[in-house]
Amino acid sequence: KLIKIENLNVQGMMANHKLAGAISDLGFYEFKRQLDYKCQMYGASLVLVDPWFPSTKTCSNCGTKKDMPLSVRTFDCPTCGISLDRDFNASLNILNWEPSA
Repeated sequence: KLIKIENLNVQGMMANHKLAGAISDLGFYEFKRQLDYKCQMYGASLVLVDPWFPSTKTCSNCGTKKDMPLSVRTFDCPTCGISLDRDFNASLNILNWEPSA
């Protein structure tokens, strides 16, 4: 059993005054702590994906990278033409992420 989550740069995200309130209410640290605890309890592995991995900016189908402002909610690939929800595309990239050697 393997669970992958983004190791988010929460401190950097808190610098954005438009997001800071919502981010501080979410309790990312506590979520990660509880998930790690449950993984240990049930024999699963928790993998933290590199915080600088461009999961939302990379096409999960062909690997093309493009800039994605937060206001854009759909990833439309200019190379292969795939169109996916931004978060679903990112989740596929996280699922397929492998650490660099």
